[in-house]
Amino acid sequence: MTKQVLVIGAGGFIGQSLCQALRKQGAIVKAVSRNSCTPGLTGIEWIRSDCHSHLQLAGWLRDTDAVVFLAAGSTPGSSAGKPVAELSNNLTPLLATLEALQQLRDVPLVYFSSAGALYGDSSAMPSREADIPEPRSYHGAAKVAAEQFIGAWTRQYGGAATIIRPSNVYGPGQTEKKGFGIIPAMLGCIQRGETLNVWGDGSVARDYLYIDDLIGLTLAALNHPSHQTVRTLNAASGVSVTLNELFTLAEEATGRPLRRNYENIRTVDARRVSIDAGMAKEHLHWQATVPLLQGLKRTWLWLNTSRL
Repeated sequence: MTKQVLVIGAGGFIGQSLCQALRKQGAIVKAVSRNSCTPGLTGIEWIRSDCHSHLQLAGWLRDTDAVVFLAAGSTPGSSAGKPVAELSNNLTPLLATLEALQQLRDVPLVYFSSAGALYGDSSAMPSREADIPEPRSYHGAAKVAAEQFIGAWTRQYGGAATIIRPSNVYGPGQTEKKGFGIIPAMLGCIQRGETLNVWGDGSVARDYLYIDDLIGLTLAALNHPSHQTVRTLNAASGVSVTLNELFTLAEEATGRPLRRNYENIRTVDARRVSIDAGMAKEHLHWQATVPLLQGLKRTWLWLNTSRL
C-alpha cells in the first residue's frame, strides 16, 4: 500500500470508509474536510479546509505518495438551477489541487467522478467509459469539466490520474441526509414507519454499488497507479434495477413494508442508467461481489445497531 495518502473530501460517507481502509493497510493518512474532524477514526491527521488555496495544498502534499480527491458539495438534484455554485462546490477545490500538483508529477491522483450523473439514458447497451458524456444536471456537467481539467494537467505536466466513475454507492456508514442517497432515505422511512416521497412512477432504473466494493477498487487503483496518463474506470455492480424493484428488495431485506408516495419525475433524472465496469476488471482485476439484497441486509443491520 502507498505509504502516505492525502484524502480530500474525507468527511463524507465514502471518504470515512476509505480512510479506515487505508489505516488498516498501514498507510499514513492526511484527511481534509470542510468540516471538523470525524470522531472514531484514529491514527489520522485531520485538516479542516475548503481547499481553495493551492499554496496550502502544496504544503500538505510534501512527502505524500498519492492523492484521492472525493470532495463534492452538490448532487444532481441540489445543483438544479444553480450552475454558478458548481464552481465553489466542485471545481475550485480540484483546480487548486491540480495547481499544487504541477511540480509533483510523481504523485498520482485518484479522482472520484460520477457514472450516474455523466451518462445519458442507457437503452440498448450499458454505458462505457468511451461513451460521450451527456449530463442532465449542472453537477454532472461540473464532473465532465473536472475530468477535462485533469486530462489537461496530465498532458502538460506529466501527471498520472485514475478517474473513478461510481454508480450509486450505499452501505453501512451512510447516514440519512436530504437529497443524498435513496437507500438511506428508504431504510430510514421503513425504520420509522414513514412515507417515502418518490420522484416519478418508480420505473427509473439505477445501478447500486456496495461501499466495500468501491473501496476495494480504490485501493487497487492506489496500489497499481496509472503512469503519466489518465485511466478512466466505471465502478458499478453491472446490474440496474428500477426503484420499484429496489423497494421490493428493501422490504425483503428488512421484513417490513415501505409506504411510498409517487410525485412528478424531475427533469434532472435520467430514466435508465446502466453501466459497464469491464475496464476495471481488465486493468485492475476488479469486479463487484456484493449482491444488492445482501448489501441491503448488511446496511439495515448497521442502521439498527450503530446507535445502540
